[in-house]
Amino acid sequence: MKKIYMLLCSTLLFTACASSSENLDDMTAEDLYNVSWENLEKTKYEKAATGFEKLETDHPYSKWAVKAKLMGAYAYYKNEKYDDAVLALDRFIKYHPGNKDVAYAYYLKGMCYYDQITSAEKDQSDTAKAEETFLLLTELFPDSKYAEDARKKINLTEDYRAGQEMNVARYYLKDGNYLSALNRFNVVLENYQTTVQIEEALYREVEIYAIFGMDKYADGYYNILKKNYPDGKWTAKAKKIMKKLGKTKAEKVVKENSVAELKSAEEEKDVKPIEEAAEEAKTEQSFWSKTADFLWPWGKDDSAEEEIKESSENEIKPVEESAEEAKTEQSFWSKTADFLWPWGKDDSAEEEIKESSENEIKPIEEAAEEAKTEQSFWSKTADFLWPWGKDDNTEEEAKR
Repeated sequence: MKKIYMLLCSTLLFTACASSSENLDDMTAEDLYNVSWENLEKTKYEKAATGFEKLETDHPYSKWAVKAKLMGAYAYYKNEKYDDAVLALDRFIKYHPGNKDVAYAYYLKGMCYYDQITSAEKDQSDTAKAEETFLLLTELFPDSKYAEDARKKINLTEDYRAGQEMNVARYYLKDGNYLSALNRFNVVLENYQTTVQIEEALYREVEIYAIFGMDKYADGYYNILKKNYPDGKWTAKAKKIMKKLGKTKAEKVVKENSVAELKSAEEEKDVKPIEEAAEEAKTEQSFWSKTADFLWPWGKDDSAEEEIKESSENEIKPVEESAEEAKTEQSFWSKTADFLWPWGKDDSAEEEIKESSENEIKPIEEAAEEAKTEQSFWSKTADFLWPWGKDDNTEEEAKR
């Protein structure tokens, strides 16, 4: 009995399935649409998508076919089959660009990409596609009921993309690649100015320029940060950096001033007063003078010193002084001759010359010749009596 009951149940189930399959094939476009709609409401998304596709295929020219394309895409979207949903939506947009529901088709396509966005750490290609689709919707249908929400979604997609740029920039900053990090932060500041990442990006600019020692740029970005986010946490952190930077700058200025003062003092020390230089020169001269006295205990050559003194003064001696020197030299040779020749000289010749000079005035040439003859006589006498030679220095001085 039990076996008969089970066999009967199996037969009834098979018959019901076959009947259902036969009913889908035999249904009109309207009935097929209604059955698929009921499955959609019961969250039977796969059956609903299959029914809408069958309606589109079996009844392509019915008024329900156009709606079936859009509802089939929605069933795929709810079943998280985003690629199938996008294909269905692209067909609807392509073949029915003037339909009243085409704005919704753009919005649903954008949502297919938007729902696949996970986090800023992962690939943001779906984020870019979602942003592109929503932008197209706002441009083509700015007054539609979907445009406002699309704009909000655009801001959120920009936050995700800016977040990805920030993650890459933070990695470069942590790795010490400051220039690459700076370029990434600049991308955020230029392209994502309405996102929540701007505050941190401005702070990072201050941080990197402080590391580079470019105080002017660091101060500029700090002023922008302080003006737009006066009470922000990143502004407080930037303030600490600027305070430290100012302290370092002040220390640097003090150090530079100290170096300049030291250098100036050394230069002033090198420039000695004239009196001090003269005193040092005098001391040095005295040192060498004492050294010479020590090495040559027999005394210095006063005549040479007098000659140097006379030549340095560069003066022309008066006629009387020259005559006196000549007279002194002649007296020296006279006395030498008297000492070496005690028998005296020939006074008769001298008396004759004296008498003749008194009686008549001799011509200048004759007087000069006689004086020369007399000097030659005494000179020969000295050479004969002092065979060791004469003092050439004295003769030269007399000659001068």
